[in-house]
Amino acid sequence: MDLVMLEARGPVAVLTLNRPDTLNALDTAMLEAICARCSDLEQDASLRAVVLTGAGRAFAAGADIAEMRAQGPLEAEAFSRLGHRATAALESLAVPTIAAVGGFALGGGCELALACDWIYASEKARFGQPEVGLGLIPGFGGTSRLVRRVGVAWAKEMVLMGETLKADVALRIGLANRVFAPETLLDAAVAAGATIAEKGPIAVAQAKNVIQEGQGADVRVAHALEQAAFGLVSASADRNEGMDAFLEKRDPEFERH
Repeated sequence: MDLVMLEARGPVAVLTLNRPDTLNALDTAMLEAICARCSDLEQDASLRAVVLTGAGRAFAAGADIAEMRAQGPLEAEAFSRLGHRATAALESLAVPTIAAVGGFALGGGCELALACDWIYASEKARFGQPEVGLGLIPGFGGTSRLVRRVGVAWAKEMVLMGETLKADVALRIGLANRVFAPETLLDAAVAAGATIAEKGPIAVAQAKNVIQEGQGADVRVAHALEQAAFGLVSASADRNEGMDAFLEKRDPEFERH
């Protein structure tokens, strides 16, 4: 059984976490499978976007507590490092990534969704960082990515209280970008990926990278990154095609690099 299933929908890859009997709990094998899938996707020149979702009732209900209970401090730190590798592999993909959260996204599941460029949620989605209730803290990047997504105060409330948020609250605080009916969620995420696929692929990749790298940098450094990337994309055939198409009042036909 594939722990992370891959389905190609044109230029959009749909990755599905596939341990529905455990609510897609993130164990060592699942995290390693995420890393492997991301490595494969990096080599796919036709790829334009990735949608990450979960099979069954959950996106991912957290890390696998049964596995974690047997870990000592050194094993726990290694498990955290593996979780960070998985989230970093997803975050560093050159193409945009969209989390389609249709159920529980708790603990490591919430952190995995945060590693995506943005989150689409169904009305049944539930988000949370409940680790303190287990005597733990977030271990897959939640203490940093959550702050950047929703701000310090909301991050502290979610992490320190450990309570679960409904989709409407996630939308209001900026954790989720949009909320959909459950039956339309995945199609909406794939449609967003298809829209991205119509844009200049070099420009999309460079814009994603500049936003990602610039958010934690001094504003002067962020501006320098933008200027360099602006010059880089201006040397591409995509830029010439995009401008020519605009002036000629037609749709652009970007190269598939």
